[in-house]
Amino acid sequence: MRSLSIFQPLCCAFLSALLGGTHVTPTVPLTHSSSVRSTAPTCQNRSHHSPEFLVVGGGSNPYSNEIALEKNVLYFQRTLETLGYSRSRATSFFANGDDGQATVRYLDETGNYQLKAPEIPDLAGASTLDNLSEWFSQYSSQDGDRSFFFYFTGHGLPQTFLLWGQDELSVGQFVDFLDRLPQETTIVTMMAQCYSGSFADAIYEGGDRARPVALQTRCGFFATVGTRPSVGCTPEVNEADYKDYSSSFFAGLSGIDRTGNPVASADYNGDGRVSYAEAHAFAKVDEETMDWPVSTSEVWLQERASEADKDGFLNQAIASFLPKARPEQRYVVRELSAKFNLDLNRSYLDNLEQLDPAEINSDVQEAYLMRLGMELINIGMGDRIRHSNDAESIRIFNQLIDCESGFLKS
Repeated sequence: MRSLSIFQPLCCAFLSALLGGTHVTPTVPLTHSSSVRSTAPTCQNRSHHSPEFLVVGGGSNPYSNEIALEKNVLYFQRTLETLGYSRSRATSFFANGDDGQATVRYLDETGNYQLKAPEIPDLAGASTLDNLSEWFSQYSSQDGDRSFFFYFTGHGLPQTFLLWGQDELSVGQFVDFLDRLPQETTIVTMMAQCYSGSFADAIYEGGDRARPVALQTRCGFFATVGTRPSVGCTPEVNEADYKDYSSSFFAGLSGIDRTGNPVASADYNGDGRVSYAEAHAFAKVDEETMDWPVSTSEVWLQERASEADKDGFLNQAIASFLPKARPEQRYVVRELSAKFNLDLNRSYLDNLEQLDPAEINSDVQEAYLMRLGMELINIGMGDRIRHSNDAESIRIFNQLIDCESGFLKS
């Protein structure tokens, strides 16, 4: 059996741990938060009503509040319209809100940094901890069996994301907010910040993976694993140059990229609509960055995979995983394998031995190989759970997959 050590010339991170990384703490100045406009959410029901949308974006100060973050919020609003909703259906908090201060950092045509005021329609206020707390308190007062979609585009640290005025929101605090919502609420998150995968722990009581999985249905999609930075925060203005998880995920979900052009359909199971999981699969292939995108179920599965498990899966023929995979997983395996002309009848590690390391000469190529290896582990562990005698693990896995298989189209 070949060892993971043959992967060392291509991606050393795979040796230390599948989800390994380095914690980096930036230094940023403090500013003051602003107030929230009253927004009374309406009662939603998963069966008969559209989801409630909450968008939080921006940096913690003008020097980290890149224009790409503002454009991500605008792209999400356009995505809602493509999917049949009014952009005003989403409550949006961004940076300093609509107080008119110039806080969005961008590069002008001469290559110099400039600041401008946010230009996002229907802003509810600044992205502060107080405003989020007030919103969750208002939303929690509504009755009914509802669904809730949360999108964060900003900056993060492990187990934390940053808000305007140097506010921080930890996984535990985020879970405290979610706990205010009725237990029947289905919660889907999409987060694109550095270390975003650490928020996969929001499925647990108190955000603590040592505790049981919460009864409230929660799942999420993240630009990268919880121990690595991600890409996408740029002061560049031209959206045609943006290559990041938000761009790919929402293009897959809506069928329209951020410049208004159609993309290949992500309806991999042919049911006439694109699920969150299918958009996530689209992003794994489409996104040309160093990111390692993960979903909650994938993090949950990978936590349960030992190094021996990983060795075993990566020594099996790639083709042997396809009958066990869901349609969106088969798409990822086939497309990422095709990028390197891998032989599906051979194992992942056998194929790596045949690759010329000189040809794997970029972070993007290494990321594609990492995503493929992770996908095979996801499929293998999922199949093992489904065929186990562990009723509780089967229940949790099915709950996560059902959540991730939801959709936004009205």
